[in-house]
Amino acid sequence: MAEQLTIPSTGTKKDIYAAVVPQIEALIASESDLVANLANIAAVLKQAFDFFWVGFYLVKDGQLVLGPFQGPLACTRIPFDKGVCGACYREKQTLIVPDVEAFPGHIACSSESRSEIVVPVLLNGEVRMVIDVDSKALNDFDEQDKEGLEQVAAAISRWLAKYGD
Repeated sequence: MAEQLTIPSTGTKKDIYAAVVPQIEALIASESDLVANLANIAAVLKQAFDFFWVGFYLVKDGQLVLGPFQGPLACTRIPFDKGVCGACYREKQTLIVPDVEAFPGHIACSSESRSEIVVPVLLNGEVRMVIDVDSKALNDFDEQDKEGLEQVAAAISRWLAKYGD
């Protein structure tokens, strides 16, 4: 079934998140496949914001393993003690990194990535996956991205509680 995405042509990032988050919620509400939903969410976020890279790392086998994404080739596995994604996993909170070169232990999956935001998806207090978004621009993420992506993470968490994974 083809889906139609409506993205405001003007407005702030906050306005765009306000428009796309309910569409994401509707898109995943009745689909029971995790991979299909994460693939569509990555596509929606890429289309809405033209992020350099957006995708998911899922908690599997004691590490973060690449899930659905949009963008260039990515790191496949990230240990919990490495990089921004690993720090997000350990801290169980959103991390905004204005300059990835200044982040201790940053994993350079792409030399073009300059800033990053990583948001945990929690279920019953445990990180199940992280949403990872990279930009080619320094200091490209802000509180609007944090709030919007945390809403996406909450929608995924509600889906996980309903369908499991």
